[in-house]
Parts: sequence; structure tokens; C-alpha cells
Amino acid sequence: MSEDTVFVGGKRLRCGYTTGTCAAAASKAAALMLLGGKRVEQVDITVPSGKTLQIDIHEISVSEDSVRCAAKKDGGDDIDATHGALVFSTVKKRNDGKIILDGGHGVGRVTRKGLDQPVGNAAINHVPRHMILEAVNDVAESFGWTRGLDVIIDVPEGETIAKRTFNPNLGILGGISILGTSGIVMPMSESALIATITKEMDMLVAEGHKYILLVPGNYGKDYSEGMDNIGAASVVKCSNFLGEALDHAVELGLKGVLLVGNIGKLVKVAGGIMNTHSRNADCRLEILTAYTIGAGGSAEVAKEVLNAATTEAALDILKEAGLMDKVMSVLADKIEYHMTHRTGGKLEVGAVMFSSNYGKLCQSKSAEHLMKELDE
Repeated sequence: MSEDTVFVGGKRLRCGYTTGTCAAAASKAAALMLLGGKRVEQVDITVPSGKTLQIDIHEISVSEDSVRCAAKKDGGDDIDATHGALVFSTVKKRNDGKIILDGGHGVGRVTRKGLDQPVGNAAINHVPRHMILEAVNDVAESFGWTRGLDVIIDVPEGETIAKRTFNPNLGILGGISILGTSGIVMPMSESALIATITKEMDMLVAEGHKYILLVPGNYGKDYSEGMDNIGAASVVKCSNFLGEALDHAVELGLKGVLLVGNIGKLVKVAGGIMNTHSRNADCRLEILTAYTIGAGGSAEVAKEVLNAATTEAALDILKEAGLMDKVMSVLADKIEYHMTHRTGGKLEVGAVMFSSNYGKLCQSKSAEHLMKELDE
């Protein structure tokens, strides 16, 4: 990989790349060697962020109808449990014209509803899946290969690594998840992230904006871009730091802030949590359970919500119980209440909350007016 770096707290830190990028790189290299017959020790991979990375290939093993090789996870200067792990891909020839992707040893299996993949699937999230399949399909097309390929991703250390992650609690068993939305790991300290957020807000104010749109991350940004008439130019990613962003909005004298985000983040705000990182507070299901009871849900339904694997799975339970709309309405009001409390009522605040499976779930009372102001 090229030595991409970012400045964090006055220091230059090196970026890394995700397990999803590793899996795509190893799969591309294995397909090239299988169909091209030549050893490949480095491949170029264009990741969703648009960057093209050069990834080294390790532990190459070639047989008559398959090739297995690996790419090493590199977290840059933001290392995590998977840093240094070898992510392998085995590509085998088929005869039915299909390209089939699955997980092998050390890649977790989904055992509970509500996650990125259906129950029974390997825990290879949708963005890495697309990267892997696209890379292998491009190689097959370049060689005129139409008979199909099997692609198996495995991580020999995956079961051990997974014990240091939240996977077992989520119902992902047997290994790690293959993750990544941008393909890049960006090393960022909290202070540097907050400084970046406030600087973006400063720039919008300098451009004359009086109302801004806050989103926690890529999911919120992508969803907001599909909403009509909200002024996409005024979007700021606040990451987990909603409280700091609201504080700065007051300092800047903004007239209003609209928050748009996935229920996985925004449900925490309904409990008054202004730093939504899981290490600070991960009581999403507890909050949903409390409001389920408040909406008249039975003890049995509340227990199911509390024991759900994810907020998406909890929504399925609420939907079946006929409580989803009522609970979501209360959540919207509570999100707006806590945002108002944080800002001392010095600006107008509102929220729109959505779900990956259900789309728009609710909006607070002030959201409609804020959307009109953002459109001007």
C-alpha cells in the first residue's frame, strides 16, 4: 500500500486498510494466479473511498484447480484486534458459470437476525462482499473464463481474535467479521476528530449557513442524500461526538441543527447519551426495552427486545407486536428533548431516524421545519 498519512494531534499517522480490503486483494491475486498461471506477489485494489492500494500477497499455495493466498491486515497507526492477521482466499474452478463466495475457518457465522447478513451466512459484510466478487469477476472476464469460481475466505487466527471483539455477544460465532465501508482505516484521536468536526462547522458558517445537517457517519450521509430538499452542501459528519457538535453549534450562533442517523446510533440519544461510541455507552436495547414497556408492551415482548442481537432485530419484534410506530414516535420526541436540553434551547433542533431494513422510522416535531430551512 502507498504510505497514506493523516495529521492527528500534530503528528503524522499512517493509514491502514480493512479486513474487507485484504479479502478482496487475496481473492484477486488467487484468481489471477489460477486463471493466468503466473505467480502474483502484489495486486492493486481500488477501494470504495476511491483510493487504489497496492497490497502484498503472502503464503501462496497453488494446485491444479485452485489457488490459496493471503493479505495481511494493516491497521496503520490505529491498530485493533485484527492488526497483523492473515486473511486468506482460496479460489477454485467451477463448471456451472456461477461465482460463489463463502467464509471458511476463522470467519464467523451469523446466528441471530438483525445483522448485516442473514442467519447462516458467513459474516462478510455487504461492502466487502461486493469488493471481493467484483475483483474476482473482473479477473474472470479478463481471461474469458465463464465456467464459474468458488471463493472461500478464511482467517486462521479468527476464532482467537473474535474473543477480543463483540462478535460472540452479537451472535456471530466461530470467528471474526470481514468488515469495511471505505476500505481504509483512518487513525484518528478523539481530540483530532472533534477538531475536524468543529472546523467543518466553522467553514459552513463562514459560507453563510445558519442551519446545518449532522450525520453520525457514512450511513447517515448516504441516507440524507436520498432525502428531498435538505441542502446536502451543509452536511457535517459528527461521528460519535454529537454533544460536542451541538455545543459548537451554540457557540457559533447557528439557528438550527437537524440530526439524521440510523437507529443504532440515535436510539442512544433518546437516552440522553451524547457520545455514542460503544465503549462509552452501549445501552441501545435497554433504552428500546424501556420505551417498549412505556408503549404498553408486555413483559414477554420487552424481554425479547432486551435479548435481541441488534436494534434491527428488535424492530422486527416491535413490528410483529404492533408497537413499532408507537415506540418510534416516543423515541423521536425524546431525541429532540435531549438535544434541546444539551443546547439549552438556544437553537432549534430535530431528528430523523431510519433503519437499514425499514427505511424511515420517525422524525421529531421540529424536523419538518428544519428540512425546509436547509432547503433554502
